[in-house]
Amino acid sequence: MKKIKFAIKLIAALTIITTATGVFAQNYPNKTIKLQVPFAPGGTTDIVARVIAEPLGRALGVSVIVENKAGGGGVIGANETAKSAPDGYSLGMATVSTTAANPAINPKTPYNPITDFTPIINIAATPNVIAVHPSFPAKDYKSFLAELKKSPGKYSYATSGTGGIGHLQTELFKNLSGTFITHIPYRGAGPALNDTVAGQVPIIFDNSPSAMPFITTNRLVPIVVAAPQRLAQMPNVPTFKEVGLEPVNRMAYYGIYGPKGLPKEVVDKINAGVRKALEDPAVRKRIEDTGSIVVANTPEQFAEQIKAEFAVYKKVVDVANLKLD
Repeated sequence: MKKIKFAIKLIAALTIITTATGVFAQNYPNKTIKLQVPFAPGGTTDIVARVIAEPLGRALGVSVIVENKAGGGGVIGANETAKSAPDGYSLGMATVSTTAANPAINPKTPYNPITDFTPIINIAATPNVIAVHPSFPAKDYKSFLAELKKSPGKYSYATSGTGGIGHLQTELFKNLSGTFITHIPYRGAGPALNDTVAGQVPIIFDNSPSAMPFITTNRLVPIVVAAPQRLAQMPNVPTFKEVGLEPVNRMAYYGIYGPKGLPKEVVDKINAGVRKALEDPAVRKRIEDTGSIVVANTPEQFAEQIKAEFAVYKKVVDVANLKLD
């Protein structure tokens, strides 16, 4: 009899929870949504977030504000998103740096990239590029490699932060090419770009959207790109695969996720909102003009991408024996 009463109480409790969740999801959203960028303003993550925020807000019927929380190669901001309430009002920009590269190389990352988030949608895939200040003595890949080999340790490179995709991919490049350049980490691609354009750091490994304005105005010289094929915006610049370094030839992703436990109905509403925003040709053009490819996949597909990318970078770290600076 006691077991029967307990079962009845359990069913009643579950019914109440299910009903409350359903009502919450029906009323969502009814206030401002925060979309957190785990890097300083000016980088690609920030650019994509600000392109999507306004049209996403229109699609959902509320304001979507972008907040920057830089530090730790994206870990500080990502951790804040992971620890947020699973109510759909605190979302984050998911990047390869925060969900794959940094956790793969940093055993002290305070979250699990696979279990501590709810993937919602991958907005776009983005090529990465090694570029140099115009004063650098090499302007193409062959002479760039020759210069690095001639002067090991002479040059440094800037990235969005320790453990980020730029850091990990450059360390892999160094390992495979037999070169040595010193890592200078920043609190985001924006500050890293500013110092490279100013000539304070000669080399940068960055995502193409944030680097492209400086490349097109000849304030940075592109050397080699991580992309499936050469980019229309840089037709004379080879891919890493072309120069014999295919393991480095990986694009970045820029998506949206929330903390674990986000109700499926809320996830589906946000996913549909982003898809609707991306139906606007002007929004798609702003993303594609950076050299990025619009993805707009399902939550399940994005979750699989995150798992796969983390596995790839974990293997890269283990095989190459990469360590944090």
